[in-house]
Amino acid sequence: MKIRIGYEIAYSTEQPTPMILTLNVHYSRVSDLLWPDHMKCTPAVEARGYRDGFGNWCTRVVAPPGKIVFTADSIVQDTGNPDRIVKHAAQIPVEQLPDDVLIFLLGSRYCETDRLSEVAWKLFSQTPTGWRRVQAICDFVHQWITFGHAHADPKKTAWDVYNGRFGVCRDYAHLSVAFCRCMNIPARYCTGYLGDIGVPQTDDAMDFSAWFEVYLEGGWHTFDARNNVPRIGRVLIARGRDAADVAISTTFGPNMLQSFRVWTDDVTSETQREPGGRPTS
Repeated sequence: MKIRIGYEIAYSTEQPTPMILTLNVHYSRVSDLLWPDHMKCTPAVEARGYRDGFGNWCTRVVAPPGKIVFTADSIVQDTGNPDRIVKHAAQIPVEQLPDDVLIFLLGSRYCETDRLSEVAWKLFSQTPTGWRRVQAICDFVHQWITFGHAHADPKKTAWDVYNGRFGVCRDYAHLSVAFCRCMNIPARYCTGYLGDIGVPQTDDAMDFSAWFEVYLEGGWHTFDARNNVPRIGRVLIARGRDAADVAISTTFGPNMLQSFRVWTDDVTSETQREPGGRPTS
């Protein structure tokens, strides 16, 4: 299937303001793009890309005073298959984990394992290990938190959302990641595109989505406590310890978000045209 993805995000700044933007499709999905998801800036500014410590593609710019708009538009080829379920995937003992996975067992800015460890062991120590334990965590978090865009708060941590019981997709992911790490299961936070493909559409404005991955037998596996069912059409942008590592924008000066629009649409049956008008097959 073919999925059109893209965004239009506008900021205003009072002075020249350095920014880091993490908005490009992850390198693991680049070969699926029918054309590159190059970022365009209006007004045009110099942009320089680099890989961060997690392998995500980031872009550095200096926004001039006034309004600046960032846009991208592309189509990604997708299998159309839902997230894989691997119920037999076993948990790997900590002493046998690869060195580069260990960082995803540690507490982080939004996932306070020290505060949540006692809670996690009380809730999940009697559940089967491996895949089924992660699913038990997802089931709990899915039921525990009430979703609502009005509850979005960039300062909210896993501990906060456990006690407050309200949040958005990033909060579901943070609490799940923290619980998994408390139970000695490496977990990393993911952000990307996820549209209403294969599920009833809602009237909510489209946004980037958050989910998480855990390291079990066979490698990294996808979980999503917010939806808690296999979904079609995930397009990864970035991975990290938590949302602090994969922020769509990090600004180094006063600024205001003026507008924000994201699209993720199934266009399998449509005839697409590249930016500039050339048809694609």
